[in-house]
Amino acid sequence: QVQLVESGGGLVQAGGSLRLSCAAFGFSFSNYGMAWFRQAPGKEREFVAAIGWGSGSTFHADSVKGRFTISRDNAKNTVYLQMNSLKAEDTAVYYCAAKRWGYSGIYYSPDDMDYWGKGTLVTVSS
Repeated sequence: QVQLVESGGGLVQAGGSLRLSCAAFGFSFSNYGMAWFRQAPGKEREFVAAIGWGSGSTFHADSVKGRFTISRDNAKNTVYLQMNSLKAEDTAVYYCAAKRWGYSGIYYSPDDMDYWGKGTLVTVSS
């Protein structure tokens, strides 16, 4: 059974850091590009960052570039999102998602993804 399980969310003050993890089960993780999305209350789900399966290349949305870093550990079937210098506008539910044969880290729309986790809530207090 395919599962993506996010963890690491919580409440943090503005300027602080969190590291999100997403553990993958039930599919060949090393053959999938992985991405993080987020959805704030009343807003559409938006792309945050992606990492390719083959090249290991990454791509980050402009809104998080220089503050967030996506990485993966294929031995642990896990993708991470290190979030530094958090702002109140980063408050959202964060989702990880998988894209089959996503070789490179590129921008994805939510419709591009094959599997989704249930999300983890990040709240940044100002």
